[in-house]
Amino acid sequence: MLTETARSAGCEFLAERFERAGYSVIFPRPPHGTRERGVMIVSRLATDPLRLPMGYLPHRVAAVTVHTSTGPLEVVGLYVPSRDATEVKVTRKRTFLEDLAAALPTGKTGYRLVLGDFNILEPTHVPRYRVFQAWEYGFYTGLAAAGYRDAFRVLAPDALEYSWVGRTGDGYRYDHAHASGPLLDRLRGCSYVHEPRTMTDRLTDHSALTVQLAVTAIAHLPVTDPTLAATPAATLF
Repeated sequence: MLTETARSAGCEFLAERFERAGYSVIFPRPPHGTRERGVMIVSRLATDPLRLPMGYLPHRVAAVTVHTSTGPLEVVGLYVPSRDATEVKVTRKRTFLEDLAAALPTGKTGYRLVLGDFNILEPTHVPRYRVFQAWEYGFYTGLAAAGYRDAFRVLAPDALEYSWVGRTGDGYRYDHAHASGPLLDRLRGCSYVHEPRTMTDRLTDHSALTVQLAVTAIAHLPVTDPTLAATPAATLF
């Protein structure tokens, strides 16, 4: 799952190349003529598109269903808007989170994984940053109320690890994976891969996030170009 995708030549090249190699690609394009960003899901497994009732910035959500031997697994990828202190951007982020909270299916039943760049921290984040407001933390805690658990925290309750680091060296865990309650028994790993962010060429300013689930997919696609394989956001085995 790739975030900060755009309606650009580079992202269109990625989508076309992966599709030509046999991957399943879900890429809700941002509107023409804007600098909007979104998400893309690339899968070695056969997927069905999953539509969530998002009325606001729907290109910032991509979702698929993967069929497994124990039932369907729904994967939702997010790129939550960032904000500054301006009223326009605060309203934009808050409206998106409210719309998203209403659109997400419950985590109290079924196999569901919600992951991506939330641009939100957990309420107990260390260090504590005063810039974040109660409604931002409320989205994180609301996921727990809806039946989801932070997969990284399930496996590493006390770890201090960051997926984005600012110019002053302050760390933020912006990137999350939340698993539905019934999926927790299948959770085998959740960790950050920092090399894409820290290596000399810096492919991205975020660390990658990987999730391993003990779930057997029914259908793999006949991928013809294995050199396109990248660090997955979710590995099913």
